[in-house]
Amino acid sequence: MISFNLIMPQLNDYLTELGGSTYKGLIITFFTIAAAISRPFSGKLADLIGRKKVVFMGYLMAVIIGALYLSANSIFFFLLLRFFHGFAVGFAPTGATALVTDILPVEIRGKGMGIWGMFVSLGIGIGQYLGTPLYSLVGNDGVFLSAVICVLISIVLMNYVSETLEKKSSFELQHLKITKRDVIDINVLPAAIVMFLTAMCSGVVFVLTPDVSEFLHIQNKGWFFFFYVLTTMIVRLFAGNISDKYGRKSVLLVGVILLTLSMFLLTQVKTVSMYTFASIIFGLATGVNSPALFAWTADLSHKDRRGVGAGTLFIALEVGIMMSSFLTLFFYKNNLETVFKSFYIGAISATLALCYLFFELRKKR
Repeated sequence: MISFNLIMPQLNDYLTELGGSTYKGLIITFFTIAAAISRPFSGKLADLIGRKKVVFMGYLMAVIIGALYLSANSIFFFLLLRFFHGFAVGFAPTGATALVTDILPVEIRGKGMGIWGMFVSLGIGIGQYLGTPLYSLVGNDGVFLSAVICVLISIVLMNYVSETLEKKSSFELQHLKITKRDVIDINVLPAAIVMFLTAMCSGVVFVLTPDVSEFLHIQNKGWFFFFYVLTTMIVRLFAGNISDKYGRKSVLLVGVILLTLSMFLLTQVKTVSMYTFASIIFGLATGVNSPALFAWTADLSHKDRRGVGAGTLFIALEVGIMMSSFLTLFFYKNNLETVFKSFYIGAISATLALCYLFFELRKKR
């Protein structure tokens, strides 16, 4: 996660230097399109050939694409690399999440997902926060190389992780034939709908916060992510455990209320302190929502289709991020006034998630 996020704070400026300032929204959009396309393949393969092999596939792609960033000298080639980089994130987390789900006993699934999510957030936060100071020391090439080194370390560490899929088969080309059943696990659709709507908030945050930091004269473009991740890490330690006790939907209701609040706060930001406060509320929301969503997905998934179930949730995540990052192309005009108005995309989607959860809870009663 450090590798994927280390390069993020400087990508807007990097694309601007190539003459593509109007295409900033596509940095996330292309990445997430590819990730969403790859999820059915990675989910199916994780259930057939093994969780670890799918993770290693993602790592290998991340190393190759990370190295190719060093020669990105045109808008087209840069955006093409962002697209193929998305395949890496489409494979590694899917296999890893299925592996973690296999390990966790059902009675502490929320707690376990909270710990797992805490390290995901830690990787996001460290990567985003270190991206700017690392760039000032070693430039873009140094940042890209550092991202590759992080993946190589992950490859070494992954060798010490045990495979959890009991009945593995050898890879065959027919495994790449995807049917409707391999794309979506309908059992996990309720969790996927909430993930899609809340992920739209994350897409806006990924695209806009580096520029917001610049508009507010904050030197480190990962400022928002530092406070968001610090908060979400602390919350995740106990939020997942709460969902084991009180139920996934009830906990998600609290988290989505906080998320809605953070989005509306971001539309009104005038000062650094208000911006920081919004990031803390966003961190609280993410810390509550993420472990509950992953645990809810695990509850709904069949044990033989956990890869597809995890893939379904990640497809919802990617499509949500992709849609919101694409929508910023129409609202954000690279100026202070439009950047805050663009956060209404997240505010509306969070409100819709809140309405859906009320519907789910009412249906349950």
